[in-house]
Amino acid sequence: MIKIAQKLKDQLWWLIISVDYDYSRIAIADHDLTDETLTLWLEDKHDFKNSLDECLQLDIKAREFAKIIKAENFNSYEGSKMHPTKNFVYKARIEINAPLKWYQEDAVVIEQQWAREAVLKTILAQLVETEAACTYE
Repeated sequence: MIKIAQKLKDQLWWLIISVDYDYSRIAIADHDLTDETLTLWLEDKHDFKNSLDECLQLDIKAREFAKIIKAENFNSYEGSKMHPTKNFVYKARIEINAPLKWYQEDAVVIEQQWAREAVLKTILAQLVETEAACTYE
């Protein structure tokens, strides 16, 4: 579960309300990845902004981004491995690279986009699920 500050939760809810709960209208206007943070600037596809200052800035810890990449299996593939001592082949996930290293060095542009969109989807799903759970308690 990704930690989201209450102020950011409120801003995300306003964005969700402004797109009439049509999550497909929420677009990633731009992004930036540092050693510590993935920053996504979000906007409504039907109301593009003139500058990033007008967009909702979403900061996520790089290690949380790495967890999502790993959970979505972006940095690995299904393959066969040979057991090192018993000489039999078995199916396993084969890691291409560590999640953030994969994102920066191995992923093509579309794979990087999929990873960023997975972060957005995860955060929106988490926000809706946790708020819905609070409503029913």
